[in-house]
Amino acid sequence: MKTEITYLGHIIRVDSGTIEVEVSNDIPSAAPIINGRLYKIGQIGTFIKIPIGNITIYGIVSSVSNTPSKSDEINLKYTFGSRFLTVQLVGEKIGEDDFEKGIGTYPTINDEVHLVIEKDLFDIYGKKDSGSIEIGKHSSSENLSVYADLHKLVLRHCAILGSTGSGKSNTTVSILKAILGDYQGSRVILVDPHGEYPSAFPNARVFKINNAANPLFIPFWLMNFDELAYFLVGAKPTDDQKPDYRLFRELVTNFKKDNCTLKAGNVNPNFVTADSPIPFSARKLWHDMNWWLNGTFSSSNKDDQTKATAQEVNNGDCENLVPAQFTPYPTNNTAPYKSKHQEFYSYEKKILSRLKDSRYDFLFNPGDYKDANSPKDLHNLLNEWIGSNSKLAILDLSGVPFEVLDITVGLITRFIYDSMFWGRHEAYTGKNRPLLLAYEEAHSYLNKGDNTSYSKDAVEKVFKEGRKFGLGALVISQRPSEISETILAQVGTFIALRLTNSGDQSIVKNSAPDNLNSLIDLLPSLRTGEAIIVGEAIKIPSRVRIKLNVPRPTSDDPKLVEKWLESHPENEENYKVVVTRIRQQKI
Repeated sequence: MKTEITYLGHIIRVDSGTIEVEVSNDIPSAAPIINGRLYKIGQIGTFIKIPIGNITIYGIVSSVSNTPSKSDEINLKYTFGSRFLTVQLVGEKIGEDDFEKGIGTYPTINDEVHLVIEKDLFDIYGKKDSGSIEIGKHSSSENLSVYADLHKLVLRHCAILGSTGSGKSNTTVSILKAILGDYQGSRVILVDPHGEYPSAFPNARVFKINNAANPLFIPFWLMNFDELAYFLVGAKPTDDQKPDYRLFRELVTNFKKDNCTLKAGNVNPNFVTADSPIPFSARKLWHDMNWWLNGTFSSSNKDDQTKATAQEVNNGDCENLVPAQFTPYPTNNTAPYKSKHQEFYSYEKKILSRLKDSRYDFLFNPGDYKDANSPKDLHNLLNEWIGSNSKLAILDLSGVPFEVLDITVGLITRFIYDSMFWGRHEAYTGKNRPLLLAYEEAHSYLNKGDNTSYSKDAVEKVFKEGRKFGLGALVISQRPSEISETILAQVGTFIALRLTNSGDQSIVKNSAPDNLNSLIDLLPSLRTGEAIIVGEAIKIPSRVRIKLNVPRPTSDDPKLVEKWLESHPENEENYKVVVTRIRQQKI
């Protein structure tokens, strides 16, 4: 074996997960040519193999030195120019069986170590099968494709992490195109806060606020009561002991019970709660609160101040936010009397201000999903998002105000999760047609420091329980250190591009399921479009080149030099449209 051209050296130390190798001085070159291909000895991140009978153990070079790492403990003398490699063991191949992660048989002192050549890499990575997708090409071989197990990639969840400009968006496009191209029944929803991805997926169905063809509507009544109370009046679940909060819950519940005849099927009012996703009018809710606050009555007794004793002159117009009018009450404590129903005093004006804010129209005026009398119901919304012929639905949230981005993502996630949970045994959804939810710019709304984040709670539930109901998730972020630790702990596969921040690097090190710090240490030096992939979906942790996709997402940098070379005549008229868009929050 020592006479083979692949012979590298022998083992001088063995630990539980690493070995140390003394490179043979008989090797004539640090870059031998084998079968016409140049191989560099001791390059960090490259593979070695240790043949022991019919077992071949594989490892990855993590460090190179001219002295043993524990030379003071080894009573040996080495000649000048000796080279030593520290290698992390990653897996083994028994006979003609497939490569497997983990070590069952450990090598011993003086066992031979050999270079891994291209043929060995093909043995490790194998051929593409019906349950895998191509991620890219191995960095050490342009001919070697790297495949990922699709089942584990999706249902064990995945993360694409990388600093700005590292090729993160391009990697996302590669992964999604590989899924959509190979699997005709695949289904993906991409949450896109900046509207970057429609250009990369011309065949996708894109939902966007104010879009004529596919407007994005997310009915406010999809919120559970805690979300609704927080959004409308700033109330929190801890307020549940306050009378106003309890009465507000009761009022919302009654509004929903009045609308149980629905397009998707009638609902028994006895099963309806404040959390039930049943349509009702937020304008009527405000109008009702205003009516009781400002009404006048023929009786001064609060219990007798009812609809029958009200001194109403005009009922107003709830759709146009016109309050009801009443006979004014005198100051001498005679009839009609001022209303003593002041429970919603702190809520009414807050709801009115929300309703008047045009930025929230996609919630309060959701087109065909407005109320129980509207032509569409939630089954239509589900069909548009996940049941149409388009395998990819992009939810473009670029027009969503930042103040409600958290609740919006939470609503989308919880609605889809509920659909997969309650439809888990149906032929067209749930376990019988799994779904991938992808979250771009995840750090913006899945921040670990936000203890009142509705989107974080909803997405964490997907990562913890979604697999059982056919729901997988992909997070895409440039700041993994800001993402919820619960989410990262559930990620089965990490695709890490260049990360320059030490805090972000440490998060990947601590979260990655494979303990291969030598590969993770390469993150700051990766080339653009190059990634370290570790985890359940890949046979062996690898350094991979991701192909450049055309068309690309609109996330590339502006052409600064080219634009600054152009002249721009001064014209204050240019900025009128910009200011108008700022005021209207619409493009």
